[in-house]
Amino acid sequence: MNLKKIHHVAIICSDYKSSKEFYVEVLGLKIKKEVYRQDRKSYKLDLSVGGEYQIELFSFPDPPERKSYPEAAGLRHLAFEVDDLIDAVEELVQKGIETEPIRVDPFTEKRFTFLADPDGLPIELYES
Repeated sequence: MNLKKIHHVAIICSDYKSSKEFYVEVLGLKIKKEVYRQDRKSYKLDLSVGGEYQIELFSFPDPPERKSYPEAAGLRHLAFEVDDLIDAVEELVQKGIETEPIRVDPFTEKRFTFLADPDGLPIELYES
């Protein structure tokens, strides 16, 4: 097997409107395609990250809550690379989004921080 890259990450949200606004308006991801699947009573929103990777945002009626804190087994967080972490954090603060204090990775010496999407999914911003 020769895995080439991550094709997409799928996220199920509890409030489609607020999650769509967060990922598009706050984080600035680009909409590739949006469909409503009547048979599943579900939206599927394909989002582009840097023109290459894709986030699939789904809405389903009454999805069960997933624990993020304390950290549970499974997917830990979603990380996005940014050129300037300070600028990214300032932009988030201007949009009313709280972030954790900026930390430095002891192995790479790169700066990073965490924030949460509307459902509490941990999102990391990692400076390139």
